[in-house]
Amino acid sequence: MEEGRTAPSPLLEPREGIPPVVASDAALDEVIAAFAAGTGPVAVDAERASGYRYGQRAYLVQLRRRGAGTALIDPVACPDLNDLNRALADTEMVLHAANQDLPCLSELGLVPRTLFDTELAGRLLGYPRVGLGAMVETVLGFTLEKGHSAADWSTRPLPTDWLRYAALDVELLVELRDVLYAELVTADKLDWALQEFTAIAEAPPRQPRNDPWRRTSGIHKVRNRRGLGIVREVWEAREKLAQELDLSPGRVLPDSAIVDMALGQPRTMAELFGIAAIKGRNARRHTTLWLRAVSRGRQLPDSALPEQNLPGEGPPPAHRWAERDPEAAARLSAARTVVAALADEHTLPSENLIQPDLIRRLSWSPPGDPDPEAVRAALRELGARPWQADLVSVPLAKSWLRLETKGEL
Repeated sequence: MEEGRTAPSPLLEPREGIPPVVASDAALDEVIAAFAAGTGPVAVDAERASGYRYGQRAYLVQLRRRGAGTALIDPVACPDLNDLNRALADTEMVLHAANQDLPCLSELGLVPRTLFDTELAGRLLGYPRVGLGAMVETVLGFTLEKGHSAADWSTRPLPTDWLRYAALDVELLVELRDVLYAELVTADKLDWALQEFTAIAEAPPRQPRNDPWRRTSGIHKVRNRRGLGIVREVWEAREKLAQELDLSPGRVLPDSAIVDMALGQPRTMAELFGIAAIKGRNARRHTTLWLRAVSRGRQLPDSALPEQNLPGEGPPPAHRWAERDPEAAARLSAARTVVAALADEHTLPSENLIQPDLIRRLSWSPPGDPDPEAVRAALRELGARPWQADLVSVPLAKSWLRLETKGEL
């Protein structure tokens, strides 16, 4: 520990104790009334059962507000939080890593109009560690209990120590927000943060991925279209079964088993059981399903087999640019140098200064004239926030102009 630095204090219990879990409409109405009468921002968190249950639904919602205390809401028993959302419509909601929790909160009807993301604020301020525990310790001098973040929160009843952990996650979230807000003002980064928070709050729901089966871990080992067809058939069979069983797909059948089936193409139970990953209870219970899926994949006509590689959106991989378009490669190299220097100057990660994909797209298809206003307009069209485009456009345009002057473009 650094000399002169006070040791952090462990945060062991919520100030008002562990509140009872809200699991009835009457209890929820009391929470709504209490939080509507409270003051200041509302701390919000959610616990999911990732790795255990299908999907990303919330299994506990935690709230805290001055004057209202802490509430732990069971969204299985109280799946409609629209009334709570209306009561807090004009209230800032404070979340840590908001993008992780907003989708499951939205499913319940809890959709913040104004938010403050303490993780993102920490990134913009240049904190080296931005996990909630690290931020609370560094900024407020308290250590949070660890150990239950990856628990199966669909468990009922929830153990007392899990509820304590959940309540402590929102115990100091508003206090953390207040300190970070002041630091953003001092660093002249508040407007940056507010633009980022608004973008998160106003972002449309994520669209489903095209061909999600292509994200199967280890699929790179499958080097022919027939094998990919088997991956797709088995993956889709697993997905349907996982949804029916309300289990995480990986608990039904691991990705490694899907890849091994695509490589070995088993035809019999004996061959299927020769696959090492077919060892879990769920995987063995549904062996007939897997064999049928493999068989369907083997019998697909060539015209129905998936392509080995799909044409990507946007520019090709950057490592191919030097051969395909040397000028674009030079622009990208210069742009990355500019972004790295700016990120260092303003003490924040380069990916928060501006998304790397935007720089790649702009470098591949730049505006006709490397003028700062043209570069700024192009960045805005690609989705950069105003503060990002303002900060990057002038030095980026200058760097590309220098390349032109040297005859490298």
